[in-house]
Order: sequence, then structure tokens, then C-alpha cells
Amino acid sequence: MASATARHAGAEPVGTRRRRAPSTARTRIIGWMLLLVLCALAVLTLVTWRLSLDDVDARMDEALRSEIEEFSTLTRSGIDPATGHAFAGVDEVLETAITYNLARPNEKFLGYVDGTFAYQSRQQAPVLLAGDSRFTDLVATVDRPEEGTYESAAGEVRYIAVPVRLENDPRKGVIVAAYFADQEREDVNEIARLMASAGAVTVLLVAAGAWVVAGRILRPLRDITATARSITDTDLSRRIPQASRRPGDEIGELVDTVNAMLDRVENAVVEQRRFVDDAGHELRTPITIVRGHLELLDTSDPEDVATTLALVEDELMRMNRMVSDLLLLAKSDQPEFLRTENVDVAALTSAIFDKITGLGEREWRLDHLAEVDAVLDPQRITQAVVALADNAVRHTDEGGWIALSSENTGATVRFSVADSGSGVSAEDRDRIFERFARGASARRSDGAGLGLSIVRAIAAAHGGRVTLDSEPGRGATFTVEVPVVALPPQPGRQA
Repeated sequence: MASATARHAGAEPVGTRRRRAPSTARTRIIGWMLLLVLCALAVLTLVTWRLSLDDVDARMDEALRSEIEEFSTLTRSGIDPATGHAFAGVDEVLETAITYNLARPNEKFLGYVDGTFAYQSRQQAPVLLAGDSRFTDLVATVDRPEEGTYESAAGEVRYIAVPVRLENDPRKGVIVAAYFADQEREDVNEIARLMASAGAVTVLLVAAGAWVVAGRILRPLRDITATARSITDTDLSRRIPQASRRPGDEIGELVDTVNAMLDRVENAVVEQRRFVDDAGHELRTPITIVRGHLELLDTSDPEDVATTLALVEDELMRMNRMVSDLLLLAKSDQPEFLRTENVDVAALTSAIFDKITGLGEREWRLDHLAEVDAVLDPQRITQAVVALADNAVRHTDEGGWIALSSENTGATVRFSVADSGSGVSAEDRDRIFERFARGASARRSDGAGLGLSIVRAIAAAHGGRVTLDSEPGRGATFTVEVPVVALPPQPGRQA
């Protein structure tokens, strides 16, 4: 009691499981979809931003080199393009170069003479590089062209510094072209931020779409769960609703498979219930007979005792036969039920005919023999044909005829038993193959109505079938049709 209570206390309430299971699956689907979208957007944004920054940096470097090339050309010529005369000094070169070259946005030109700031372009700059002593110390006294980066109060500065010399002027000049890189990259950063914002909106839209899509995907699973919960031991008729599905629809295929499984389960349970009911009814009759005679037995009367013992023995033998037949049917779908071998069908048919002629005083005929070899279980086939012959004897009068034949159709072999008896009515043709079933016109016999069920089970075990061709008053023909090579036993095959 304590262990049961502990298990119950540790178990999750049923209602909680019902709420959490679909939600967990839905959340996982949405989570994975969002993760994939986020990764894709992050990679796209990062790559775009990085490539754009590289392009901006390359463009700044190219612009700086272009500007310095123009300055170098002007210095080498030594001629003032405005007057056409030679420059009088380094300061004139710097002033002319900076004045006549328009700086781009975020670009700055600076001129230094003997290490001291002298000129700068008019373009507005985020910070005053001319007043930055560290930058002045870095570029004002270079003696060869030099490029690099500098961290200013406004961020990174990319620059190229080129010395300026004139033969008629001993002073040392330096011209500097500088780009405020962080400000130049701001447009790219703004685009990246816009992409991030758009990505966030996209993620929200994807989350909403994923919620709807996941719900549609999981709907059949919820239907499966609801259907499974609604099925009880007394009602197995519920099925999962299935909308029209397209080819290749895995969920639809799952629904079809589960519905087919439920069909098989329902059929098996119905068959089992009917089998139990019929078996109980059939076994109850001899038990009742035995009990009734034992209760009325006069132990002082030897004749009554002998008669009662004979009756009890007969009923017990009938019960034993019934139980044996039931065990045989239960084993019919097991692999060891058949022991196949290569069989000469004509010789097997003749051997069976020799056996059945002793079943009763009838006109026995051997109509046709199939000259073919087949892989089958000769003992089971003999058992099935003998059962059909015994059934024919019980449904024909003395002097009637019973015919046995075998036929090769190519892929199958047919064993047929025909008789001149009363035949089988249309409403009984399918029912007589069921367990404990007898035709409406069947004569009283010691059997339990399992003979034809056993015949059908043997045919099904071979991968074949048993058929009936009959008209009331004109006899009946039962045919056991099996493949030339018996199929492997399949679990759940209808017997």
C-alpha cells in the first residue's frame, strides 16, 4: 500500500500531461525554427556588415593613396598651377595642395612645416587633429611616406603622411591626408542596425507563423492522443479523423497506419470476444450434461453407473477434441505450424484419396491429378482435405458421390472436394468458415464447428485461401488453393 501511494504521489497528474505534451512539442518546433532563423539572420547580417566594412576601408585607403599621389605629382613639378611660376617655398606647396584639393566628407588634409602645424582643409572634422599634439608628433617629422592608424578622441583615424622637399628651400614640409574611419563606417553600421531590427521583426513573424504551422502539423498527433484516450475496452470504433492528404504526406500516412492498426485491434478483440463466448458456450454444454447425469446417478444401480460412465467418457472425449482443435487454431500463425518440403502433388492427392475412402459408404471419385511438384506441408494439406471430405460425408446421403481432384494453375495448386449433398445457402457461405459456426441446414454431429476454420487456417498459413462454390440442393465444392511455393508465415494472418 505504501509503495503504491509513493508511486501515485510521484506521478504527474493526468491533466498536467495532457496540457504539457502538445505544448512541449509545439515549443520545441518553434524553438528550433527560431534558432535556425536567428542563425541565418545573424550570419547574413555579420557577413554583410563585415564585407561592407572591408569595402569602406579599401575605399578610404584608395582615396588616401590617390590624394597623396596628386600631392606628390604637384611637389615633383615644383610649378604652381595657379600662376605657372615655380614655388618659392615649402609652405606655398602645402597651401596650394590643400587649397585646390577638396576634401571628401570625413576626410582632412593637414600641412606641417619643420614639425609645426601650418595648414588644414576647410572640411569640418569631428575633432581638431591640428591641435592634437600626439598626432602632430606622429606625422609632422616623417622623412619618408608613411601610412597607419591613430586612435583619436573621435575614434580611428586612417592616414598617409608624405614629406615635401624643395631644392631652393631648406625647410621640411609634411602633407597628411586623414580619414575619420569610424565616422565613414557609420553608414555601414546604420545599415547593420537596420538589418538587425528587420531581423527582430522577422523573428517575431516567423514565431507567429511557426506557431500556426506547428499547430497544423501537430493536429493529427493531438487527434491520435484524443482518439487513444476515447477508446475503451467496450468501444473500439473510434478512428482518427483524416482530411484529404497529398502523396508523400508523412503525417497522413501515420494517421492511415494508426487507423489501420486500430481496425486490426478492433477486429482481433471482436474475434477474441466472440471466440471466448462461443468456446464458453460449447464447453459449457458437455459440462452441463456430465453434471446433470452425475447428479442423477444411482450408485446402487450397476447398469445406471455403466451408462453414465460411458456418457461422461464420450463427453470428455468431445471436450478433448474441441480443446485440441482450439490449440491447433491458436498455433496456426506460428512459424513452426508448417513443415514444408518438396512434394509430388499427384502422389499426395492419391495418398489422400486412399485415406478418405474409409470415411463413409459413398461413391468416391478421383477426378484429376496435378502433375507438378510444390513446396508445402503435406501433413497439413492432408489434414485440410480430410476435414473437407469428412464434412462432405456428413452432408451427403449414402449412395451419394464425393470427388477429389488436384489442379495446377501455374502459380498455385488447388485441392478440391466436391459432393452431391444438400449444398450451402448463400447466407451461410461466409459464416461456416468461422469458429463454432454451422450451417442452418447442418446435421447434428459430434464436431464443435471448428473443422472449416482449421481448413481456412491451414490455407492461410501457406499463403493461400479456401473457397466454396455451392447451390442449395446441388452439392458443394470446397477448394484449398495454395501457392506452388508456400509463403513464409506472417504474424496476424487471418485464419
